[in-house]
Amino acid sequence: MYVGTLSFDLLLGDVHSLKEKRSVVRPIVAELQRKFSVSAAEVGDQDLHRRARVGVALVSGDAGFVSDVLDRCERLVAARPEVELLSVRRRFHGDED
Repeated sequence: MYVGTLSFDLLLGDVHSLKEKRSVVRPIVAELQRKFSVSAAEVGDQDLHRRARVGVALVSGDAGFVSDVLDRCERLVAARPEVELLSVRRRFHGDED
């Protein structure tokens, strides 16, 4: 069994309230879940209106599949014009961990 996680630190563009922040972050989380069948959620910086931390997790029996899906998730978030991807933290856990 292999578990892969990503943690995205995002800077949001023209956002002036927490309500506007939700209207930017929710579609990103929903698209990650829909396109890649991963678990995704806003996991930090909930009280800041221009920053967001989004977490993604995936479990599979194939290490290559986990790596490929996480790569595609990262590219999707990086391509979103309404956010700036400040950093990505990737973790990978295998049977030997």
